[in-house]
Amino acid sequence: MRYILAHDVGTTGNKATLCNEEGELVGSAFASYATMYPLAGWAEQDPEDWWHSLCVSTQRLLHESNVSPGEVACVAFSGQMMGAVPVDAGCTPVRNAIIWADQRGVKQIERVACRVDPRRVYTITGHRLSASYSAAKMLWMKEVEPEAYGRTAHFLQAKDFLVARLTGAYATDPSDASGTNLFDLKCGTWSEELVEAFGIAHEKLPPIQASTTVVGEVRTTLAKDIGLRAGTPVVLGGGDGSCAATGAGVVDEGVAYNYLGSSSWIGVAMPEPILDPEMRTFNWAHLVPGMVQPCGTMQAAGSSYQWARDQLARSEPSVAESLGLSTYDLMNQEILQSPPGARGLLFLPYLLGERSPHWNPHSRGAFIGLTIRHRHEDLLRAVMEGITFNLCVILDAFRRQGATIDAIRLIGGGARGAVWNTIMADIFGVPVQRLTLLEEATSMGAAVAGGIGVGIWEDFSQANRMVSVQSEIRPHEERRRLYRELYDIFNAAYRVLEDGSIFDRLSSLDSP
Repeated sequence: MRYILAHDVGTTGNKATLCNEEGELVGSAFASYATMYPLAGWAEQDPEDWWHSLCVSTQRLLHESNVSPGEVACVAFSGQMMGAVPVDAGCTPVRNAIIWADQRGVKQIERVACRVDPRRVYTITGHRLSASYSAAKMLWMKEVEPEAYGRTAHFLQAKDFLVARLTGAYATDPSDASGTNLFDLKCGTWSEELVEAFGIAHEKLPPIQASTTVVGEVRTTLAKDIGLRAGTPVVLGGGDGSCAATGAGVVDEGVAYNYLGSSSWIGVAMPEPILDPEMRTFNWAHLVPGMVQPCGTMQAAGSSYQWARDQLARSEPSVAESLGLSTYDLMNQEILQSPPGARGLLFLPYLLGERSPHWNPHSRGAFIGLTIRHRHEDLLRAVMEGITFNLCVILDAFRRQGATIDAIRLIGGGARGAVWNTIMADIFGVPVQRLTLLEEATSMGAAVAGGIGVGIWEDFSQANRMVSVQSEIRPHEERRRLYRELYDIFNAAYRVLEDGSIFDRLSSLDSP
């Protein structure tokens, strides 16, 4: 039996997984690392920590799974996106990696916006012009740390650094390239226009290769460190967003997926990017050649429900423990005591500002419609419904641009709750499918790329064969009609608060 080793280089740590030639998950191991926050709005990680976690998790996984290095057919990667990992010609980091959460390049973006129309950037890249993306971080280095910029031979992403360290080959794939603000999504190449507008040296950008490319082999000098056989093929893989879509089986039109974690996003697969007139959504290059992944991310999904647990359900942990339940299980039971619509109570889930669909960092959360008859369980239900209403705004943006969505597949830790699954089906108006592997979709997407790369599987249709649907919940028509009415009120409430500058005024009064 041959096995595919996939590494998902995330924000909190690296998850290593093994799957066999049948596409079945065999085992996983996790190794954590730290994020540094040197100043407000800055976020960095040490790439050497990624390397250490790669070695530790690989050795642990092979040992625990009783798989020998000779049985590993290839190594493939998924990784956090939108970073800047500057390395010299020997693949030694010039400085810490500036990761996706870093916003230090705001002033650089303001100056770039004077040289190129932000709408032009959106048309070329499928993304807004933003400090979140890699190019702003590269430009910040050029302007603020010119010596380090001068020593930089390549700007890489997280997975690309590990691939280069293992093989000596420098490359990135279209999905990670699409998170830089420098990638021409339709042409599949670096945009000369945008590279020039940002003033980034073109030779510092790695060549773009397909996610299924075998870029090299594990070098003899490093084989012992990682615990693999020298010569093991290394497949490039992709960014975590596109790997998640692949792992959820969203490789063709008609099906969407919804990741539910602290944040949440909805993605679809399309042959062309969805360029929203209001730029509410964005587009990744897919792992699947010729496909893109339109996507919309809300800032505080699971975070809003966690806030409700911490602030509105303070007695639940002790009660839940006495009943042998988790706190969330008890909260879900309480929500069932409130009718759909929470007796006319709405919650706006903007506790951390908002990305999609509103792109307003000053947005604020709110309960609207409170009366003296509302109970504890109504507030909890309103929070869950409000998160889902906001996700539906993203979904409707795709629908208005012609996307056909027949079902939504749920992944991520937040997808476990049956109550939330039911609310989502009723609000989205399509069946929702909870997958068996909720937190391994990203790793499995990388594994699919790896298996194709070394010839175990023929193409990305393998992703659908690997997906297992644990349960499917269909919308209830009567609840659906109620939620459509509340959804209209939800959207109207946001517009009134934003147009009336209520969010801006409250934000100006916000104090630590």
